[in-house]
Amino acid sequence: MIRVKICGITRIEDALAAAEAGVDAIGLVFVKRSSRCVSLDDAAEICAALPPFVNRVGLFMDQPEAEVWAGLDRVRLDWLQFHGAESEDYCARFGRPWIKAIAMADSDAAWEQHRHADALLLDSHASGELGGSGKRFDWERVPRLGRPWILAGGLDPGNVAQACRQLKPAGVDVSSGVEIRPGIKDGKLMKRFIEAVKNG
Repeated sequence: MIRVKICGITRIEDALAAAEAGVDAIGLVFVKRSSRCVSLDDAAEICAALPPFVNRVGLFMDQPEAEVWAGLDRVRLDWLQFHGAESEDYCARFGRPWIKAIAMADSDAAWEQHRHADALLLDSHASGELGGSGKRFDWERVPRLGRPWILAGGLDPGNVAQACRQLKPAGVDVSSGVEIRPGIKDGKLMKRFIEAVKNG
């Protein structure tokens, strides 16, 4: 079964709608320059409202170590996701499973440098950029990773079934493809997306 993460959750009602639709994980963005950035207090409330067995993922990007620890102290996070140039040593020091986002817009996407990540996420952004752009990368560029991986970038209810059939990722990650506007999710789109993954 392909797992689904809906990223960029900023409201309790969206988190609950995602859970009702059958999501496996939600993503909370703690990068201040992101239009989907959520405060630690709001994130803590969102996580507290979720039912059991929905994973909570905190997204960081090239931030001081103290900011990650502050997030862990305040918010019940199950996973960490790193979108910047963080080293393996940095990512591993927080005592949580971690996801490393690989910038597939780069011609030399360096996934080999993160062999010890608990999961690799292939996204359409370039180095120094965040995901959530709504753009997809060339799926022909997916490397032979030899391990389960997560697909992100430009996914929506209309193309995710094809992506699942063609690429067979272990998981898919969506943000803008199920939004009304950045950070505001659409319950019907989230439900359609998750149904499409199951059909794919």
